[in-house]
Amino acid sequence: MSPTDREANRFSARAARYARVGANVGGVAARIAGARLFGVEGQGASNAAALAQALGGLKGPIMKVAQLLATIPDVIPPEYAAELQKLQSEAPPMGAAFVRRRMQAELGPDWQKRFGSFDLKPAAAASLGQVHRAGAKDGSALACKLQYPDMQSAVEADLQQLQFVFAIHRRMDPAIDTREIAKEIGARVREELDYEREAKHAVLYRRVLADVPEVRVPTVWPKLSTKRLLTLGWLEGEKILNFVAAPQPVRNRLSTAMFRAWWHPFSHAAVIHGDPHLGNYTVFSEGGEAQGINLLDYGCVRIFPPAFVGGVVDLYRGLLHEDRQRMVHAYEVWGFKKLTNELIDILNIWARFIYGPLLTDRVRSIAEGVSPAEYGRKQAYQVHMALKEKGPVTVPREFVFMDRAAIGLGGVFLHLKAELNFHRLFEAEIERFSLVELGKRQSAALKAAKLAPESAG
Repeated sequence: MSPTDREANRFSARAARYARVGANVGGVAARIAGARLFGVEGQGASNAAALAQALGGLKGPIMKVAQLLATIPDVIPPEYAAELQKLQSEAPPMGAAFVRRRMQAELGPDWQKRFGSFDLKPAAAASLGQVHRAGAKDGSALACKLQYPDMQSAVEADLQQLQFVFAIHRRMDPAIDTREIAKEIGARVREELDYEREAKHAVLYRRVLADVPEVRVPTVWPKLSTKRLLTLGWLEGEKILNFVAAPQPVRNRLSTAMFRAWWHPFSHAAVIHGDPHLGNYTVFSEGGEAQGINLLDYGCVRIFPPAFVGGVVDLYRGLLHEDRQRMVHAYEVWGFKKLTNELIDILNIWARFIYGPLLTDRVRSIAEGVSPAEYGRKQAYQVHMALKEKGPVTVPREFVFMDRAAIGLGGVFLHLKAELNFHRLFEAEIERFSLVELGKRQSAALKAAKLAPESAG
């Protein structure tokens, strides 16, 4: 097929995707706009269900975007978040004949000879691709993540519709300017299509977490990987939800591993795993007892400028010591504009919620009397209502996945009913914190992973 024919195919696929997504989402969005339902009492629940049904029939990237929106507090109304969280990210798997063609396209006609074994039936199917169990020539167990065809066209079509939905939201409820949020979601979802970049993320995490034995990172097999095929070592483990009724010490051990899996890379390399989906980690055991977690997916990773991490530490210490000047400095470092005393007080509602468990030097749960699905919703609503009166505010794009990771982690701790001293865990991660040292560690880690420094930020 000539380059012209391939481009024509991509264009027609994108156009078809626009038509399908636009027809489904556009019809519901018109109802929303007509009734002014974003943030307004009325038929919100029924329209939210209609939107979820429209998206649920499409599969692919729009599912990932929808689920992502549902986990960012107060970007969309609660009834929409509740419906979108019900969406399953399972896509219809590719059949055996199709898998063979896709593997040949990635590794050539003799692709099967490069493996000791390869299971054509997927072990898991998700929004952008599916995972197959395989064996290397030396007998090593492998996980091969194979991207569905024409995902780039699908992603661009779906992100265009996301802009449409956000534009409606801004007209109906301008308290929070969602433009930077939309940019961040678009950048991260596009990155998830690049499996060569994801391989580098895995290398980065393997280096950064080398001194954290309770978190395991798979090895990358570069000779069996391409831009749309990622081959990693297979890590045996059980679903984390299998341990919600385990003894308290086991649940606390797994929760500590989860805490370190997120906060150690952030505090030591200014990088965070932005997709806290329960399917992205499993539990490994030794001697018949659960010991820690396997971190499995590296598509949604956010690299920050070290100064952003400095802002996180500054706000923590500002809240801990009631140092308002330090709090304001943190918000300014992050890029919040036109701060007034009223806006700072509103931002502190959210900050005190996120940092609350870290500020008290005692063993405690992450939150009392709250379900994982409700975690953060009350505080987000309070912030939203206050911003309607005193705002609007533009949320810096770095916050999208920072907040998402914090809320996702909180949900895991609630599932496991963790009882931990979060204050001491966090203090251990930022002990002797230095921006200069963080910059050096990040630079070394990015260089080892062959990620360009300019990709940070």
